[in-house]
Amino acid sequence: MKHLSRIFLVLLCALPLTACSASAQNVKTYGYKVEEALPHDVASYTQGLFFHDGELYESAGQYGESSFRKVDLRSGRVLKRLNFEGRYFAEGSCVLGDKLYVLTWQEKECFVYDIKTWNRIGTLRYLGEGWGLTTDGKSLIMSDGTSTITFRNPDTFVTERAITVTLRGQNVLYLNELEYIKGEIWANVYGTDQIVRIDPATGVVRAVVNLRGILPQSLRKPRTDVLNGIAFDPRSGGIYVTGKNWPKLYRITLVEKK
Repeated sequence: MKHLSRIFLVLLCALPLTACSASAQNVKTYGYKVEEALPHDVASYTQGLFFHDGELYESAGQYGESSFRKVDLRSGRVLKRLNFEGRYFAEGSCVLGDKLYVLTWQEKECFVYDIKTWNRIGTLRYLGEGWGLTTDGKSLIMSDGTSTITFRNPDTFVTERAITVTLRGQNVLYLNELEYIKGEIWANVYGTDQIVRIDPATGVVRAVVNLRGILPQSLRKPRTDVLNGIAFDPRSGGIYVTGKNWPKLYRITLVEKK
């Protein structure tokens, strides 16, 4: 299973998200309210989650199981599916313009497709690992499992700038799935139940969202994995979250903690 050997380190690195004093930085803290619980394909090892033109899309990982899907929001049914060769571990994904981009974990390839036809039209290469991917409408924004987020040219995938994500002066490691929401980058922190909301200009974390307990223990099975997957629907304003091999997709609103 991906990154299993790193989980202990992840949890240690994640402790400052809620444990540090707020005196060094004005960081807001949020809980959540579940507005709606929807079906989610429990076989999906969720890596990327996003809306495009009102439709929900998802990339799923694991060697031999990786795919990209168009998903019916209400039922969780997979409407269209693209499977990857067994040697690829699919990661984050997004659409910019008329192109779909799908990262791979350690294969150093980003596949490019025509979003209308799903025909592959190119492959972009990069160094290091691919984890999360989103867009601000101009650049592709990528995480690689470190505290660094890169802004990349969508035609060449060349890094045009990079930010180091910090919370109260400390680097935030294991940034995973990304979503660009109203001028902020939202990122899952791998191995935790927390999302950080990041200033894309400075890398400073503006807020921490704690989703602990969102998936009830009664719905957890041996294969249930970590929280991962953030999708914002600009048409409805809805924020949706899920996890790897989770049976539910949740629409939430944030509740600020004083």
